[in-house]
Amino acid sequence: MSWIRTIQPKATIVLVFLGLCHVAVCQQVSAALLHPSMIEAPSFEPSPIMQATPSPLPEAPVQHRFLDRENSLLFATSAAFSAADFVVTRDNLRSGGQELNPITSWFSGSTAGLAVNFAGETAGVVGLSYFFHKTGHHKMERAVSMLNIGASAGAVAFDLAHR
Repeated sequence: MSWIRTIQPKATIVLVFLGLCHVAVCQQVSAALLHPSMIEAPSFEPSPIMQATPSPLPEAPVQHRFLDRENSLLFATSAAFSAADFVVTRDNLRSGGQELNPITSWFSGSTAGLAVNFAGETAGVVGLSYFFHKTGHHKMERAVSMLNIGASAGAVAFDLAHR
């Protein structure tokens, strides 16, 4: 049992996770790896009902432009809520309030720093959405903006409630 104490706690957690991982536990032996004598040929003729008939593949989803109407509205709403969050945060900090977001608190020393933080937040939302658009994750592309809108709206509501 002394060897367990020598392993770092984080390494122990990783090892336990890997040991319980579904991929590690549920591996199957491929028929190609078995000896040919172990593979038996089917002894019956498949009936016409069991024969597979090819079905047409579904059509590929139509690609949309990145700056389509929905994304443009999401980005404009995200920028508006970020601007509102900037204004309310700056006013609270000027009246002696405290910034609770640890990332934003790095920039809370000046108005220019806060402006850079919220402009970077908006640019990051557009950039991450573009990345998801290019990789074909169109639901994630829109979810990034929606998540930022929700977070900024929550921050504005909290700041207005705690003036």
